[in-house]
Amino acid sequence: MRRLSESSLRSLVISAAMGALALALPIAFHAVGLGSRFLPMLLPLLVNGYLGRWSWAAATGLAIPWISAFATGMPPLYPPVAAIMSAEGFVLASAAAATRRLPLWVSVPVAVASGRAAALAGAWVAASWLELPPGFASLAMLVQGLPGVVLQLVVTPLVVAALRRRGGPLFDETRLVQ
Repeated sequence: MRRLSESSLRSLVISAAMGALALALPIAFHAVGLGSRFLPMLLPLLVNGYLGRWSWAAATGLAIPWISAFATGMPPLYPPVAAIMSAEGFVLASAAAATRRLPLWVSVPVAVASGRAAALAGAWVAASWLELPPGFASLAMLVQGLPGVVLQLVVTPLVVAALRRRGGPLFDETRLVQ
């Protein structure tokens, strides 16, 4: 049996923790009536892109919406919100990982915009498939998520900067592997 390298194990642990948080946050947000407007599942998936290997972050972003859909019924499988969020999580985490060496004030907006573009494309395809007006459905999805975009743009740089300052074996910047 092949043994995981230290950096792969580190990325696995971080991705598992961020995945668990991505499963728990939406439940907490819904419990206090904040719902999906704030895109709570995407926050840990975005942070994950800055902390571990891109492959682990991307796989976590792809898998968590499906796991949540089957475990909690959120996001729904029909209409295909889980599929759209899966694509968005994958692109969001991948973009964060790809741009993490840039300053956070550049990287975070690029990653968020990339994720929203994937969600827009997914909503357009889903609306067309469901014979809904794709422009309206896509625009409605984007507008509904604006509070979550603001939350991502504000919270993510603060969390990532704090974790980088904190250091330690899990968050040591010198251990980051592309």
